[in-house]
Amino acid sequence: MSSKAELSMLPHHDGSEIYLSSSAPKLGQRVIFKMRAGIDFPIEQVILRLYHDGEPRFFPMTKSVAGKEQWWKASVEIMNLKTPYRFLIVKGDRYSWLNAQGFHSNDVTSTHDFQLLATPEFPKWIRSSVFYQIFPDRFATTGKYQKLKPKNFVARDWNELPQGRDKTTGVEYFGGDLDGVADRLSHIQKLGANGIYFTPFFPAGSTHRYDASSFDEVDPLLGGNAALLRLLKKARPSGIHIMGDLTTNHCGQNHPWIKKALKSKTVKERTFFYWDKSVKHGYEGWWGLASLPKLNYNSKKLRDLMYEGKNSVVKKWLRKPFSLSGWRIDVGNMTGRYRGQDLNREVILGIRQAVDEINPNAWLLAENADHFPSDLDGFGWHGTMNYNGFMRPIWGWLKNNPQVDSGFFGVPVQVPNFSGAEMVAAMKEFSSTIPWRNFVSSMLLLDSHDTARFRNVVGDDAQRHLAGMGLLLTYTGPHTCYNGRYREQPLRE
Repeated sequence: MSSKAELSMLPHHDGSEIYLSSSAPKLGQRVIFKMRAGIDFPIEQVILRLYHDGEPRFFPMTKSVAGKEQWWKASVEIMNLKTPYRFLIVKGDRYSWLNAQGFHSNDVTSTHDFQLLATPEFPKWIRSSVFYQIFPDRFATTGKYQKLKPKNFVARDWNELPQGRDKTTGVEYFGGDLDGVADRLSHIQKLGANGIYFTPFFPAGSTHRYDASSFDEVDPLLGGNAALLRLLKKARPSGIHIMGDLTTNHCGQNHPWIKKALKSKTVKERTFFYWDKSVKHGYEGWWGLASLPKLNYNSKKLRDLMYEGKNSVVKKWLRKPFSLSGWRIDVGNMTGRYRGQDLNREVILGIRQAVDEINPNAWLLAENADHFPSDLDGFGWHGTMNYNGFMRPIWGWLKNNPQVDSGFFGVPVQVPNFSGAEMVAAMKEFSSTIPWRNFVSSMLLLDSHDTARFRNVVGDDAQRHLAGMGLLLTYTGPHTCYNGRYREQPLRE
């Protein structure tokens, strides 16, 4: 293309309603596909290339002009549940491609094609959501349940800081509870949030609660089921959505399932786990930890209890009286994967079916930290916590003498230095490998309970912090901020 073309607006398309007459068509429905470019961009012809039953088909597009832009469109009948497509742009004896990764003057494969899904829409409410992530033990307390503290939990004064990485890390107890959250809903609203994402609220052997000893009740330390119901009753009239956090990959070592399985080789719970005599504790644990027994979805009974059955864990908390607005699935990319076995796809689809059956308007979000694009194909998770395609690129671009002692999230090196162009390239690498619908349903965040705080990445540079927040609140996807500590004195009965 000429230098003049380089100064004009490059051809552009995305999966939004601006460029598609329907982003969730039914099979047999005709959809109008649109592409635009600057009026001066040299184009003689645009041809839409898409797949019907796995075979490429080509559809010439017609041109119109609007102001300083040229628009090209074609109407095509949708024949498959997923339609990969891209645009062929012709000028003389040269042609270029426009796909989800951008504009290319070289030939490309279908790896980065746009992807249209002929399935029901994902929950629309998440598109206008700002979530406040709350680690229940650390946000706010009424002090009402602290007398229930287990002996192995190490009590901290509310205004103390966590000690960091030592033997008490998982059992530091500050005493936050759900009634404390309910008392401060107006504070959360003033921050601009209209959703709360809780890290696990089930009983556990730790205060982070990723080692559940039950999936059937709210931890009494947080106020139990009654406190959650009080919170939900207060939140719903305020338009605040509340979602939970579920560990489908593992339970805790104090869960009745593993306790029964350790006592007898003949009980049904024995099939819920992977057994290995070479391991000291006899069973596979997440990252080898005895405290986190890995769940074995070869067991039909386990599938029934977790997501398939009428009263399964996934379904119970999405239906009345709780009616949570969705689930964040912990280590979703590891669930069902073990050595030579890979049941991940089956489990993902099963959980999605369970969610759709009980509440099609619930958000199904997975922690997919290393980003398997195949896990975000439109038919399983709605989205992921967008570390790879958002947080990490921004950290590398905005870092300023970072005080991060655990490395670059997911990579055992210090936070790298990225140029602005490299940041954008990383973002495109993420967004171009999945359907638009999954992209816009993936959680945006600058930090979380699993990462260093953004303040520790950018230091005391207010401009960098504001730049990060600006990107967080203007990029496409549901926005999330990690909670601070509510510092006033605990409320008392």
